[in-house]
Formats: sequence, C-alpha cells, structure tokens
Amino acid sequence: MRKLMFCLLFLGLIKSCIPGLCSAEINYTNEQIANAIFLAEGGYKAKYLYGIVSVKYKDEQEARKICLNTIRNNRKRYADYGYKKYNTYLEFLASRYAPIGVANDPNNLNRNWLRNVKYFLEKNYPYQK
Repeated sequence: MRKLMFCLLFLGLIKSCIPGLCSAEINYTNEQIANAIFLAEGGYKAKYLYGIVSVKYKDEQEARKICLNTIRNNRKRYADYGYKKYNTYLEFLASRYAPIGVANDPNNLNRNWLRNVKYFLEKNYPYQK
C-alpha cells in the first residue's frame, strides 16, 4: 500500500513538472481568444483585421474564420509537439501567430502580442477556470 501511495505521489510530481501535461493556464475558448486577438490587433481601426496579413479575406466574417481556424489548428499542434518547447498554449500560439523577428514586423511590435492578448482575455473573461 505504501509503495502504491509513493508511486502515485511521484507520478503526480512528474506530471506537474512537464509543460503541457498540467498547465496552470486558464482554458479560454477559441472564440474568447479570437475576440482578444481582434482587440489586440486594433479592432475595427486595424489595417488588417485580426492581424491577418498572409491570406487575403473579403470581410470581417472571413477574417474571423481564418483566425478561428488558426487557433483551432494550433491547439492540435501544441498538443502534438508544441508543449515540448512552450509552457502554455498561448505562448505557442504567439510564436505562430505573431513571430518575433520576421520581415513583415520591422518595428518589432510582435513582441507585445502575447501580453496584449492576455490583457484582453483577463479583462473580458476574468477568473475562468
């Protein structure tokens, strides 16, 4: 019985140390993340809605759909391999959505992306677990 208790405790400690398996990150919905991205990218005043630069879109609805597809696809990528390098899904998403040091970001504004998205998530959806 003691060995079983020790093993369970040990496995619990290991699990808490492996990023991605047990994250303290709040689980926001795809829609909530898209809303935060929209605001972080400048809302309706933005030159590119939702920060969508790489793909052409005809209106806000299509830009939102592209954003939601990106969020959903990167959730799977994070579960498959992203957790090995990034502690949270939002950190991984930031590396894909607004990578730092890319040519189309000459003023290095992408370095603020994660902080801004988190700000709008926490402001609009506080205390969600």
